[in-house]
Amino acid sequence: MTTIKTGLTRRSFIKSAAAGGGLALSFNVFTAPKILAANTSSAPASWFEFNAVLSISPNGTIEVKVQNPDFGQGTMTSFPMIVAEELDANWADVIAVQAPNDASKYPQQITGGSWSVSSNWSGLRMAGATAKHLLKQAAAQSWGVPLSEISSAESRLSHPDGHSASYGEFAQAAATLPIPAVVTLKDKTDFSLIGRSKKSLVADDIVTGAPLFGIDERAEGMLFAGIVHPPAFGLTLDTFDADAIKAMPGIQDVFAIDMYPEGFVRGFSDVCAFPSVVAIVGDSTWRVMKAKKALQATWKPMPDYEFDNLNFFNGKVKREFVPSGRESTQDHRAAMASALAGALTEKRRDGDPEHAFNTASTIIERTYSAPFLPHNTLEPMNFFADVKEDQATLIGPHQGSILIHDSVARHLNLPKDKVEMRMTRMGGGFGRRLYLHFVVEAALISQRIKAPILLTYSREDDMTAGVYRPAYEVTMRAAISADQQLTGYHIKATGVPESPLFANRFPAGAVDHYLAEETVIESNITVGAYRAPSSNFMAGAEQSFLDEVAQAMGKDPIEMRLELLERARLNPVGDNNDYDPARYAGVLELVRDKSGWAQRGARAMGVSAYFCHKSYCANVIELEMKDNQPILRKVTSAVDCGIVVNPDAAVNMTQGGIINGLCHSLFGELTFEAGTPSKRNLDEYRMLRINEAPESIDVYFVDSQIDPTGLGEPPMPPTPAALANALYQATGERFYEQPFIKQLNRLGS
Repeated sequence: MTTIKTGLTRRSFIKSAAAGGGLALSFNVFTAPKILAANTSSAPASWFEFNAVLSISPNGTIEVKVQNPDFGQGTMTSFPMIVAEELDANWADVIAVQAPNDASKYPQQITGGSWSVSSNWSGLRMAGATAKHLLKQAAAQSWGVPLSEISSAESRLSHPDGHSASYGEFAQAAATLPIPAVVTLKDKTDFSLIGRSKKSLVADDIVTGAPLFGIDERAEGMLFAGIVHPPAFGLTLDTFDADAIKAMPGIQDVFAIDMYPEGFVRGFSDVCAFPSVVAIVGDSTWRVMKAKKALQATWKPMPDYEFDNLNFFNGKVKREFVPSGRESTQDHRAAMASALAGALTEKRRDGDPEHAFNTASTIIERTYSAPFLPHNTLEPMNFFADVKEDQATLIGPHQGSILIHDSVARHLNLPKDKVEMRMTRMGGGFGRRLYLHFVVEAALISQRIKAPILLTYSREDDMTAGVYRPAYEVTMRAAISADQQLTGYHIKATGVPESPLFANRFPAGAVDHYLAEETVIESNITVGAYRAPSSNFMAGAEQSFLDEVAQAMGKDPIEMRLELLERARLNPVGDNNDYDPARYAGVLELVRDKSGWAQRGARAMGVSAYFCHKSYCANVIELEMKDNQPILRKVTSAVDCGIVVNPDAAVNMTQGGIINGLCHSLFGELTFEAGTPSKRNLDEYRMLRINEAPESIDVYFVDSQIDPTGLGEPPMPPTPAALANALYQATGERFYEQPFIKQLNRLGS
């Protein structure tokens, strides 16, 4: 068992927990006028709140408030499992509800970076353990026995003398007791819920169509809104004919919105390429969409401009520059190639890379690239807003209200505590719903028309107005000695407008002479986090390149990687290496054994392994070719993400990440011509189809007692290279440019 000092008074508990970055435990008690604590069958529907996470009713129902938004990663089930484990609760008694947005109680109400479980793990365990202690204490006092003699199991308290009671019977008394100075957590070997698959607590609501999503929000007198933005990046609003649109059936109003008034300091989520857009409001979404298509507007070139940007993480304001012009993909490619050939910024240097290459027996140099990508969440961007003179209510799908709350309050000229933000379930996020400019749009529209509104984006809106995964290009060089050792490694990375470089990741630390450099290409095209930011590209380039290096050295691709990781473990180069070589090697060994790698023979199998978001994943893809198109037979995935809370959900998450990686590496591409996106909807944007999905995806987890480290992102990055390496085995062709379908089609022509 682990004993943890709380060191907190009732008054200071919430502040201390929040300041420490853990879970805020508030320990407020809400009681009904009359409580029948000893008679659960006739008890009123009252709840006793033990902390910000946990409440127990007199009838024994255990309510766990889930502070992080859920868009499929399963927090609405995994969080209650963690609490219930330490509480010794009967799982049948547990329900989950979405917690309100409240930074004072829940300082980490953000879903992103694969940190939902990892960042809340200790706090959730403490919440359950503390409540259990209080329940035991209440029973001990009532029965007149020592606290140490009270046992708990399946939501019941017991004593050897025969006393027994449900948690509900002591909820009222327990919730009034002082917070213990210490709480005791279970040994991980004693877990009975964690590590055992549980059905989603909200599955029934999802499959029956209960109104869980933002797009389902309704209110009396509510109107519907849409946005018309410029047809190309580099343009801004000039004129539009409002009168003609107002004359259309059901249209209430048409007006321009100034997203960023002069001097406005933008925040993290204020990512919108178009400072001026047109809002259309009507009595139905359909009528609004028809009006959007009918709007006659003119657009003018946007000049270079600068703005102040408030860094969410350090609170510093930075001056940002946005170039003018209507950019094209061919210009981006030329700019990236030129940048990689010019002077770059050095990010890491070990040894003497120049000497290693000058004395190498063999030098391999390859360049890899990938295009912009839209997120394409299933549920379109949407948000409900009801803005009054002195307060505002905003409801919808987002990955963290903390990212936009301050900005929207400043836009509305309201105190922050007068702007209420609620979260709904999301129909997909993948990073897109970290950028909440559409919340500001909804709020400004409601404020203007003085009525509640629901703003809904079309698929075309979201695909053509950003936010995208950046375009990337990287050149990698390897120096191989005469005795077939990797002696030098050189990475040059660039992107529009961000670099994908992780200078301290593998193979840094495993090569004596190592150099990592980068630069960026400025752009007016808006970008943001896309599932496994930068890793989703960098892993594909790095792991494809390492396969070529292994081939040149005459080594098995897995064994070569293991040799490098052993060097990094026993005698690392440098002391700033981001990864754990032993955990990295562990997933490679597991996927090697589970995939039948040693018995692959002539089968086309490709391997890739990568570290990101504190976790490790290795994938092996087996495929066959038919008419120059891949038939994906099997994917074997090995994952080390620490303790797995809910195995079925973890398998689903891993499989989804792999499918995501196959989608974007095979087919994903968004190009630009004079600032205009090449694709506007899914009839043009190719994705993996059901009949093209792998016939099987087998997932294996490293048996670990490490606290959870993250799972949402890590399974995707290894997928593109595993695919590219398998395609090489099947076709004899290396794949350097995503999407791979273009090269496959050329092979068939």
